Amino acid sequence: MTNLKIKFLQPDGETRTIEAEPGVSLMEAALNNRVDGIPADCGGACSCATCHVYVDEDWSGKLSAMSSEEQAMLECVDEPRPTSRLSCQIILDETLDGLEVTIPES
Repeated sequence: MTNLKIKFLQPDGETRTIEAEPGVSLMEAALNNRVDGIPADCGGACSCATCHVYVDEDWSGKLSAMSSEEQAMLECVDEPRPTSRLSCQIILDETLDGLEVTIPES
């Protein structure tokens, strides 16, 4: 199985590309690679929104639909955008190789 490349853009402009296995969540990939800015306090239970990211517009249409639970949690984040998602709810697969996300400031 080939690892996927995922690009994280930090609020300060720094870009970090990591490798992740298909089948894990974007949040798990970030934690496994020690990406700053995703504390993931609830561990992926979709109950805290501390894994909030902005998905690059070119990629947002390739993601699975948002659940009502995820939509409700995103109402709690600072500075939501149309491409806001919880990284715990994005399961990585081959179609997301090259995915680009930005980590919010707060």
